[in-house]
Amino acid sequence: MTQMMNMPRVQTCTVTDCGYNHDGCTAFAITISESNSACDTFAGAGLSGGMGIATAQVGACKRADCKYNKELECQAPAITVGASADKADCLTYQHA
Repeated sequence: MTQMMNMPRVQTCTVTDCGYNHDGCTAFAITISESNSACDTFAGAGLSGGMGIATAQVGACKRADCKYNKELECQAPAITVGASADKADCLTYQHA
């Protein structure tokens, strides 16, 4: 199990219309979904949230076929989030 201090950072998020993106992801932790490696934490439609500082981490990753996924936890040193198949996807995803 990944220790909380060793959770991968959301190094970059280019999804400017997400309510957690204020010059970086300000959610405490995000979840990556099974479909298209989408960021399940994405909050659009004028919502605004977050902790005020860009220190988000990957709390859970449901994309079990990613080479960085071990027991549904991300083992990458950091990830990048941006538009791909959805508005907000984990661009670090690599098929195992």
